[in-house]
Amino acid sequence: MTINITKVKIAGKTKDFFMAIVVEHLTKKYGSQKAVDNISFEIKTGEVVGFLGPNGAGKSTTMKMITCYMAPSSGIVKLDGLTNENDPEGIKKKIGYLPENNPLYTEMAIIDYLKFSAEIQGVEKSKIPPRIREMIDLCGLNPERHKKIQELSKGYRQRVGLAQAMIHDPEVLILDEPTTGLDPNQIIEIRRLIKKLGTEKTVILSSHILSEVEATCDRILIINKGEIVADGTSETLRHQVQGKELLTVQIEASDKEVVKKALQKLPTVETVQSMNEKPDFYLIQSKSDFSSRKAVFDLCVGQKWYLLEMTGIETRLEDVFRELTVN
Repeated sequence: MTINITKVKIAGKTKDFFMAIVVEHLTKKYGSQKAVDNISFEIKTGEVVGFLGPNGAGKSTTMKMITCYMAPSSGIVKLDGLTNENDPEGIKKKIGYLPENNPLYTEMAIIDYLKFSAEIQGVEKSKIPPRIREMIDLCGLNPERHKKIQELSKGYRQRVGLAQAMIHDPEVLILDEPTTGLDPNQIIEIRRLIKKLGTEKTVILSSHILSEVEATCDRILIINKGEIVADGTSETLRHQVQGKELLTVQIEASDKEVVKKALQKLPTVETVQSMNEKPDFYLIQSKSDFSSRKAVFDLCVGQKWYLLEMTGIETRLEDVFRELTVN
């Protein structure tokens, strides 16, 4: 078996880490329909990866196959030398899972619930009390630690869910919509916790809040119709979809038509439009793989025009998602 090793930078230092998850040619069929169609990807230790897709794209099916909750029709999931074929139970022990609905025994006290979770995850009896204390501290549960779960806010319930997912110290965390229903302050707190966890564990984060994924994740996978259609950082994905630079520039000069014609003649510029609602503004689209920023600046200096503003228009992650998943 090939073991993949990569270099990951954590806390400013580069270290060797095993590839945490390797998915090879994973397929799931329901009759003649393919819910997941021959997908392959790798996720490194120390990565927080956003897994996105519209409803019915195969996202949940893929996550269930990674956790070995569901067997694939074909393909392999590898985790730390184990595969779904030779040791699915071993893989399960290495994964912590927070489902979207976060099922909790609300009549139990936090400490009792975490003790119960540790026991069913096979944590050694002597290690359970210190492990509970560690999780309560890590997840910020100290102020509420003696309360019953039913007395907790939504934010603290999510923290309890995270604590139970990590109580057995798994190598991989799979979090399905971890910030659903939280207020902005709680979202920020959970985001910080996930980023902290990602410095030492592999985290797969599923969410429909694209801005949240962009703020939290190092890398993004997008699945559509059972196939991986994008894999990269948010910046890389935006660039790939955008393709051509868009600039809005404000140039003060006596003859607007002369300015427009001069901009159009620049070798890097594809199109120029006057923005009628904004005097002295022009919308410039550069040719593929070119930037017109320097050329515009040099033109204005040479013509002694006042360049008052030059702003790039960035493609949003929402635009990328829509471009790749809308039929």
